[in-house]
Amino acid sequence: MNRGAKSAVIGSAVVLLGAGGYGAYNVVHAVANMASSSSSPKVASTALATTPPSSAEAVKRAQSFLDSWKSGPDHYTGAASQTTDPGSAQDALQAYATGVKLSAISFGDVAVAAPTSALPASANGANDPTLETHVTFTVTAQVKGGTWSYPGSVDVIQSAGGLTSVNWAPSVLYPKLKSGDTLAAGTIPADAASVQVLAADGKTVLTAAKYPSLATIISTIAQHGGSSGSTSAGSGGSGIEVVDSSNNPVSTAKVFTPAKGASIRTTIDASLQAKAETAVRNSVLNNLPTATVALDWRTGRILAIAYANTGSAGNTALEAALAPGSTMKIITAAALFDKAGFSPSSPAPCPSTLAAASRSFKNDFGSAYPNDTIRTAFARSCNTAFIKQGFDKLVHGSSDTGALADEAANVFGLNGSWSIGGGVHETDATVPKAPDLPTAAADLIGQGNVLANPLTLASMAATVRNGGFKQPILIPGQAQTPAAQSISSTTASYLQTLMRAAAHDGEGTAFERVHMYANVGAKTGTSEVGTTNVTTNGWFTAYNDNIAVGALVQGGSTGVSSAGYVAAALLGATE
Repeated sequence: MNRGAKSAVIGSAVVLLGAGGYGAYNVVHAVANMASSSSSPKVASTALATTPPSSAEAVKRAQSFLDSWKSGPDHYTGAASQTTDPGSAQDALQAYATGVKLSAISFGDVAVAAPTSALPASANGANDPTLETHVTFTVTAQVKGGTWSYPGSVDVIQSAGGLTSVNWAPSVLYPKLKSGDTLAAGTIPADAASVQVLAADGKTVLTAAKYPSLATIISTIAQHGGSSGSTSAGSGGSGIEVVDSSNNPVSTAKVFTPAKGASIRTTIDASLQAKAETAVRNSVLNNLPTATVALDWRTGRILAIAYANTGSAGNTALEAALAPGSTMKIITAAALFDKAGFSPSSPAPCPSTLAAASRSFKNDFGSAYPNDTIRTAFARSCNTAFIKQGFDKLVHGSSDTGALADEAANVFGLNGSWSIGGGVHETDATVPKAPDLPTAAADLIGQGNVLANPLTLASMAATVRNGGFKQPILIPGQAQTPAAQSISSTTASYLQTLMRAAAHDGEGTAFERVHMYANVGAKTGTSEVGTTNVTTNGWFTAYNDNIAVGALVQGGSTGVSSAGYVAAALLGATE
């Protein structure tokens, strides 16, 4: 709104003197009596009474004040002189007229309203406060934009001699005005509540009622806006606003023409989002905290974000920071391919237990597979095979070389600098150089210091399927930070071989559900949480010809028996 310069700031409260009178009010009685018409009641000019004015006298004073106000700027002095603070009242009356572009004003239904309310005790410590008589009326003002009607009121006081005054306050002009506020008529911009956040089709309005997982995301995008090209500008409405002393909007007093909010398009696929909302609430998950993210692996566009039963943890789909378990073997395998010359057929024996850097590791299964290759070890998710090969070929020596951290950051884009757009927060993955050898060993299988969330996992799978990293985004046109290094076509092909093997050879109902889909690849993960009372989280990431998905079930016994159901549901929805 172009509010312009204000005529004045609405004024101050009445000041009580030690003798029990009003300071500003005592000095104006001579002017007041001359300014008021001969038929108007005289303004109080002596010590205040301890009883309120009668209803008749209060209405008479209020009506006289309103008549002077109605008569226009030339009579504002007379109106102000009938108040306890003429200076502030006259400035405020003028500011009102200027601010709303007043052309005419009238008042009706002037009457006393019960009950009366007590004024503060006088400064001399008197225990019997003076009482006011509350008079109400209806204001009808012709202002810029149209006719504005609202209920108004004044409080009338009287002196010991029975003379009355309007007890001045900013609310005399409009009930919601406070000291320092003014009114301004003109253009009223659309607020965040009127902004429509749309799905990728540019038509479907995303609402919290229909898509509960997006509630906070929708409000955040509405407040922050979209990127260039994703936002269709709205149009401002017209009306009257309460503004503060700095001309900032405080509240809307009257709307003549409603503002039309902007619309912001996201990358969300409304149909897939609905499927995701259902998937995270699948009864097979027993109400465990569950979250998932689906991406278009070609572009990095986020197609669905859903979570359920996460309590105070909130949106764990984007904001969790938890050990991802064996899904980390995707990056460990990539590092072995890129930095150690491995291939899917390279030997990777799978003993039932393994000691590395004074720490003992085991598999979820008890059997040993001495003839495993990287491909078969990946498919059966053998911890000991990946720790043995990773520790020997990537960590080697007396300290971590940072090979795993380098692969994660430079090839998979997990470098802690994502911005998905719309002001929506996500927690970046953490794959640091290990501080010690036991942690370096644990990092290879997604324990140690490695932290991720479903968005991370979906991006990892997308990088494999696409043959290159595309930073996830939620708003079309949002800048995407590239990876420092392109994944080699050979490494991408090798990883696809591993993930196809896991999808088709892995054991468990979820794998049985996903292996039927075209060109599917997958990886399950189970991570341990805590030290004393150890629990497990289930992870699953997968892709098909259309999407890449990451899923997490906190408390899931294994990834394939928990998060796998969520991933399978989303893959099936896009076949």
